[in-house]
This record gives sequence, C-alpha cells and structure tokens, in this order.
Amino acid sequence: MIYRFSLKQFIIKQLLIFVGIGLFGYLFDQITLFLLLGAGASLIWNYRHLIQIIQWLWQKNLLHPPESSGIWGHLYDGIYRRIKNYRKKQKELNHRIRQFRDGAEALPDAAIVLGLDFSIRWSNKKANRLLGIRWPYDAGQRINNLIRSPKLTKYLKIQDFTEPCSIVAPNNAQKQLELRFMVYGDDQYLLLARDVSQLKRMEQMRRDFVANVSHELKTPLTVVRGYVEMIQDDDSLNEQWGKSFNAIEEQVTRMDRLVQQLLVLSKVEVNEDADIRSKIDMPQLINKLIEDASWLNKDKQHQITADIDPTLGILGIDSELKSACSNLIVNAMNYTPKHGVIKISWKAVGDSCLFSVSDNGCGIQQEDIDRLSERFYRVDKSRSRDTGGNGLGLAIVKHVANHHKAELLIESVYGQGSTFSIKFAGDDSHKIRPV
Repeated sequence: MIYRFSLKQFIIKQLLIFVGIGLFGYLFDQITLFLLLGAGASLIWNYRHLIQIIQWLWQKNLLHPPESSGIWGHLYDGIYRRIKNYRKKQKELNHRIRQFRDGAEALPDAAIVLGLDFSIRWSNKKANRLLGIRWPYDAGQRINNLIRSPKLTKYLKIQDFTEPCSIVAPNNAQKQLELRFMVYGDDQYLLLARDVSQLKRMEQMRRDFVANVSHELKTPLTVVRGYVEMIQDDDSLNEQWGKSFNAIEEQVTRMDRLVQQLLVLSKVEVNEDADIRSKIDMPQLINKLIEDASWLNKDKQHQITADIDPTLGILGIDSELKSACSNLIVNAMNYTPKHGVIKISWKAVGDSCLFSVSDNGCGIQQEDIDRLSERFYRVDKSRSRDTGGNGLGLAIVKHVANHHKAELLIESVYGQGSTFSIKFAGDDSHKIRPV
C-alpha cells in the first residue's frame, strides 16, 4: 500500500499528543514540566531515527531499512521503494549495456565510441587487435594521438565523414584499414574499423589483369587490322569477301575502342590515390573536344551550342579531364537522333564549377540512372552496339570525377532528354587571363 503524507493529519496528530500530555500535567498541576518532557522525548525519538537513517544510508550496506512505525516508518518505506526502483532500473540499464557490448564484441569490425573531441570512451576487443586500442587503459585519449596517421588527422580536421578514411594499420604495415565515423547519440561518434587488405589486393589484381590484358590485346588487334586493310586494298576482291572483311574491320575497330577505354579506366584507377593535378585551361580543352568531335556531327547534323566561361580554369589532370568531357560529348552526339539539340556549358554556379552536356534525345528511365556508371552497364544493348558503346564511358567519367573530388550528376526525363554534369569544387578553380 502506498502511503500518502498529509500535513493536516500530521499536525492534528501532534496536537492531540501534546493536548494529552497537557491534560496529564494539569492533573498533577505540572503542565509546563510535562510539556517540556514531552517535547524532549519527541526530540530524542526523532534524533534517534535521524541517526538510524544516516547509518542505514551511509554506513550499513543493507537494502532493507530499520524497523519503525509512524511517520518515520513511512519515510523508511518511501526511501526503500525508491532504492528498489532505482536498483531495478539500474539492473535493466546494466543488462542493456551488456547487450550492447556483447553485440559490439560480436561485430567483425573494431568498434570505438568517441566523444565530440574524438577522445575514447569505449572500445571492443577487436579494436586492440586492429588498432592497438586498449580499453579502459586508453579511455580519455584522443584517437589520433594513439593512431599516428597524417591522413587520419587531416580527415578528422575536415570532419566530412561521408566517405571512409583508408589508412595503414598502426601495428601492421601490411594491413589496410577502412575507418568509418558515424554520429552516435547527441555527443559522441561511433568509429568502425575493418581490415580491407584482402579486398584491396583483389581490387589491385583486377586492375592489373585488366591493364595487362588490354595492353596485350593491342598488338594482335593492330596486326589483324593491318592485314584486313591490306586485303581490302586488293581491287580483285569480290563483293562477298569485301563485305566480310568490312564486317571484320568494324568489329576490330569496336574491339580496339574497348581496349582503349579499358586502358584509360585502368590508368585513372591507378592514379586515384595520387594528387598530381595542375592548372588546366578548361575553355581551351572543351573547345578542342567540340572541334575534334565535329566529324560525328556530319551525318546527324546536330545543333550544338556552347556556353563557356573563357576565364574559368580548374585544378586537375589534363588527360583525365579530356577523357571525361569527351565521353559526355560523344555520348550526347551518339544517343541523340538526327537534327537534335546539344548544349555544352562550363561556368561557375554558386560555390562550384559545372561542366554539363544537355541533349533532347531519348532520355533515360529513373531505374537505370543509378546504374549508368557501372562498368559495362548499358540501358539498350542493341543501340549501344549500333553506336559503338561498350558501357565504360560513364564509368571512366565517374572515376575521373572522384579523383578530382568532384561529383557526376545525371538528370533525365524519359523521352525528352538528359543532362550529364561534372560538379567541381569552387576552391579548385582559378582565373585565366585573357590573351
């Protein structure tokens, strides 16, 4: 039963007690003495219970309170109920903490809880194996004081955690680690670190394989092309064989284009981790690409307009930017029907620099847009074969954009046209002096 304290009842009870004492004093003609004795007894009784409650709370390690009646009994019961509820909630909280820690220990990754100043609050056992973090010994230490990596220090300074940070393991130079920071609660971060050495090795093997195979295919393709062209120059070749060798030449050309694209992609991937950028005259580069691609426009007669800021340059790699911009321009020309409209622009937009190619072609359905930059992904394989597409162009563009800390943007309305853009950071731009 829950006791509810009533001040009115308490005062009435105390008055009744002292009235009774006063009546006894009246009978013995010692009212003042009896009242003083009653007040003294009340003080002794209350002080006794105060000492008991202090001893119970601070000295005795007991859950149950001392036995008492009256208001002190209700006080003991109230405190006991509060302590019991507190212990129950603490038990539930400890159970949840154990569940969290058991779950964190079961993760295949190292898990570390950090404060907003990146000081360590907790870590699982895998953090010790991968990063050398020991909890609770390293509690309160900043993560970048224990993991000496300039790359991690720069990453934490920027505080842009949209992309993971890759570093060499501090206790094993042969291991590559991927660190991901996530906001966890209101005032802390959750750091997950995983060993990606095997993935890196497999990715490197894939790159080496593609690069080596592409390089080795160049020689036989050149030989085949040379023999085909030599046979085609023979005037005595009949019409049937002429068509056959023309078909062979088309397929060799298509194969050669694929090999060239693979070599470009391999080169871009190899240079991803190297910052070898220089100041590029983008207006001159874009105008040259439009001029070089004009031969594609002889049959289709597209209306091409260019809006190019002649004073806006960018920090980048000339060969990669040339390849990326060329792919976007050629794609627009190939996938836009005859007499279409193609708009090419290069200008500053807000805090960014934007290179974009727009067309009024067939457009792309929304479910295909997210997969366009995958290797060898083609929306319409039959049309891609007709235009010489191999599904690598946009993959190259995306890799170049990532290498330049830029973003590939695709906007399209099916049946109306598309806009492909590369969005560069405005901080990488520079002004070109007019000649």
